[in-house]
Amino acid sequence: MSLRTLRIPAAVLAAATLASLFTASPAGAGTIPSAVAADGRKVLSADFSGNSLPAGFRPVDGKWEVKDGRLYGASADAGQQSRITFGEHLDDFRMEVTARFESVKDSARWLAMGMDVPADGSVPWSIATMRSGTSAANGLEFAQRTTAGGWNVTDTAAAPSAAGVGRDVRIAVEVHGSKARWFFDGREALRTTRVVRSEQGVEALVVNGATVSFDDLSVTELPEQGFIRPEGSPMTVIAHRGGSSAAPENTLVSDEVGRRGGAEYIENDVQPSKDGIPYVMHDTTVDRTTDGAGPIRGLTAAQLDGLDAGSWFAPAYAGAKVPTLATQLDDLRTRGGDMLLEIKGSHTRDQVATIVKTVRDSGMTERVFVQSFEVDHLRYARELAPELPLGLLRGSLDEDPVALATELRLASYNPSDGALAKRPGVVADLHAAGVAVMVWTVDSPDRWKALESMGVDAVITNRPAELTGWNAAQLQSRPEPPKAPLLSITSPAAGTGLDRAQRPVPAVQATGADKITLTLDGSPVTAGEPLDLTALAAGRHTLRAEATGPGGVSRAESVFTVQATRTGLAHLILTTDADANHVSTMTAMLGRGQYTQLARWAEKHSGKHIPADSAELIAAEARALAGS
Repeated sequence: MSLRTLRIPAAVLAAATLASLFTASPAGAGTIPSAVAADGRKVLSADFSGNSLPAGFRPVDGKWEVKDGRLYGASADAGQQSRITFGEHLDDFRMEVTARFESVKDSARWLAMGMDVPADGSVPWSIATMRSGTSAANGLEFAQRTTAGGWNVTDTAAAPSAAGVGRDVRIAVEVHGSKARWFFDGREALRTTRVVRSEQGVEALVVNGATVSFDDLSVTELPEQGFIRPEGSPMTVIAHRGGSSAAPENTLVSDEVGRRGGAEYIENDVQPSKDGIPYVMHDTTVDRTTDGAGPIRGLTAAQLDGLDAGSWFAPAYAGAKVPTLATQLDDLRTRGGDMLLEIKGSHTRDQVATIVKTVRDSGMTERVFVQSFEVDHLRYARELAPELPLGLLRGSLDEDPVALATELRLASYNPSDGALAKRPGVVADLHAAGVAVMVWTVDSPDRWKALESMGVDAVITNRPAELTGWNAAQLQSRPEPPKAPLLSITSPAAGTGLDRAQRPVPAVQATGADKITLTLDGSPVTAGEPLDLTALAAGRHTLRAEATGPGGVSRAESVFTVQATRTGLAHLILTTDADANHVSTMTAMLGRGQYTQLARWAEKHSGKHIPADSAELIAAEARALAGS
């Protein structure tokens, strides 16, 4: 059923959309810890220190090359998506890389981390995108390149700061099935539940209308996503009967409002019709939420399909239907979001089996969480579908929630807010047993604050957009974590050509650094002390700087060239410890441009009248000039 058919009021959709866009991009959010387990398998690690593409990297389009310790990808224009694929198919993983825009056609051009891309680079593929103008409202995106060659952009946000051109940015994406989190310089900036996955797709880098360099790329396999929230991460938002404060509960339009409001889960109640079809309905009768009457279990599927489930809420929703569980699962699969499915009221084992079959037939077993007040329902579900996570709903706390959760092998224990308020310490006890806590049904910011302080993992609410916004506000109020130092080498400038007569002074600019070290071709040097170029071979030399500060480590390098020049050769001759007669002879040869003779003279008297190391440099410099 389309949104147009359901005639959602424009004001409701606009408000929900704005809330989603704002709250999905907490510009001032604190650091969100990575979900990488200590024993996570490192699938790939590349620092691009060689001279060619690492093994297993497959260029698909555009120009890809390794140089100066980085991977460079170039795209000629906005119509070219230059791609390079690598890695392996993973359901749960973290991909992280340092990226720098070297040049862009315009600020709308982008780079992307490929989350699910066929190894040959063909469509469709799913990516996490970053524009050079990252502070724009769509500076960060989750998107899919469709089979038809079009774009499906599912989520957008502004990054906490601008990437621009010439700046290194550490970016990462964590993927768990269809869910993903976008990290910009260590801070979570965007979430999605709508990553389109395949059975074979691998990882990739993509460049559009730009030249981008990459460094320190890693792909780490993660454990399956748990339900206990990581420290510092916001509480999971669960939309109670959909966005039920703004749309008729337990309808597809309510699901859509909840999804647009930022909910990761849609909570719905399931009961059977007279002919055994699972329908989404909370009450035992259809009287309150439809234009019909009677118990839901006394009406056939045909009768339920004919009911209007929207007019009672507002005239604009006239025509909304009571969805079957299958219809709702199809909607979630195609439009995004996971389901917290409550088996409502009394169910036999066969009726639970019908629910399980419906979930399996929809291909949604990895995106459905089952809960119930009835222990028997959970036992049936465990027996029939051990792959489904289970949650026990409670209006008051059991004497020993941990023991019961362990017995039932629960993924979560789901008490009412009032019950938990009497024994808040049970949250820590359940967490110690590996059991999450999802609390129902809470619409007050004061209570959200209390639940967050307790460590509650998820909140079921009628106001998903407001809770999503509240989560974002909490993240924004946290102190910004220290950033890695800003570091650049100002002298000698990269690409500079120098001769032996020059004595460049190494200089760096750094902020946020406690310690700075410099090396020239791997040997320590001191900032502020001139470099002696008479001791260096002709050719390329690399000055590297490393700055360490509270926010981490930053590195920079400058590659310069020592060149043969008449001035440089004169400096070598005049500063050598050769005797005066030989200095005079070599100076005369230099003045007459007799480079070959000068080289032979230096070699002939090497170690006798001219120190051997000086003679070697003078001869090499003279031969270089002779051949120029």
